Amino acid sequence: MPVEQHSDPFEDRLSAALHQVGGTFDTNQGALAAAGAAHGRRLRLRRCAVLVSGAAGIVLAGVSGTLLLSWSGTPAGSRTSSAAAGQRTATPSAASSPSAVGKDEMIRTWEALLRKTGSGAAVFRQEEGRGTREGEGGWPYASVVYDDGKGPAALSVSLARVEPGGQEARQRTRCPDRTLARYDACSTERLADGSELMILQGYEYADGRADTKRWTANLVTPAGQSVSLSEWNAAEKGAPVSRAEPPLSAGQLRTLAAAQEWRRITDTLPGGPRQRAERPAAPPLSAKLSALLPKGLDVAKKSDGGDAEYGYVVVDDGKGRSLLQVNVQPDMREVAGDLFRAGSETLADGTRVAVHQGPGNDRADGVVRWTVDTMRPDGKRVVVSAFNAETQYGAATRTTPALTMHQLRVIALNPQWWEGS
Repeated sequence: MPVEQHSDPFEDRLSAALHQVGGTFDTNQGALAAAGAAHGRRLRLRRCAVLVSGAAGIVLAGVSGTLLLSWSGTPAGSRTSSAAAGQRTATPSAASSPSAVGKDEMIRTWEALLRKTGSGAAVFRQEEGRGTREGEGGWPYASVVYDDGKGPAALSVSLARVEPGGQEARQRTRCPDRTLARYDACSTERLADGSELMILQGYEYADGRADTKRWTANLVTPAGQSVSLSEWNAAEKGAPVSRAEPPLSAGQLRTLAAAQEWRRITDTLPGGPRQRAERPAAPPLSAKLSALLPKGLDVAKKSDGGDAEYGYVVVDDGKGRSLLQVNVQPDMREVAGDLFRAGSETLADGTRVAVHQGPGNDRADGVVRWTVDTMRPDGKRVVVSAFNAETQYGAATRTTPALTMHQLRVIALNPQWWEGS
């Protein structure tokens, strides 16, 4: 899925997502995160969106998982196209159910709940939405600019279905790793009916380039109904923040996410309620990454399980901590031409290799990122990236990453990534 050029292969993992996070927003398209059309298993929504390196700017794997929404309505981390951030679950069709709702009802329901939970005198404008009978491959959503007299703010809601108890459901309701996401507070709880809820108070830009805040609530019911809310303290992209904080408190987000109206609407989506599937989390890729490290590096921190395609370790060679990340994908041949252009290398066995060295984030603060991107003839892809910082959004901790480009190349080309595949 095409994204902004010169994007970082890992910067928008929030999770990023959240998302966690997305670097774009546009209230014309608000809250389409769950409305993104499926683009294949490897591009499913995940909390931490991963973007490829280099000028091609093609998405490795799609977010905010947790379904944190970027302003463009894409999953957190997908900068220009939500359609490519796919899901494992089926997308709604035009004739999903006799009781399906239209976009006007989605918008009316969102505004009615906002008046009931927030300010009854609030004014709404720039209303956008999609119902369960209109999507043509998209999940339902509603987006408005909400003005309670204290400053306009964008607010959005999106609905989807996920596999109960599955990896995506867990990721949507788990607080993001602070190594990958900058935020002020995050809480999780299990409601009386068994639903899992996460409330995240974070920022639109993980690197702190602007003061725009984004607060999110993600709820997943035992039946797999997914509700995602997002609010910002600004009304549109590029505008100064309009208020110190988004208009709704964490308690109000909780009330809105748990509203029965969303479950009724989600029940009109195809598929119906499903049985909870208790599946073990994927083994952490960080363990394999740790085993491939050159000698002389101590592992100070590493990612846990739960993501079969992404892992990280923070290493220290005595000269400062350095973040090392890996993304592993089974088949990306359809975008090989965008990823490996003139100047890339092709090995004797057909494996393609591209290297990139550049800024580690959008701030001119000395953070750099070195990346080796590889793809085997069957489309299996491994991307390894190293930073001269211990987080994606923090200050530099050293002059260069702890690993050389040659060492990154050796790790990326190691056949152990595909053992047992």
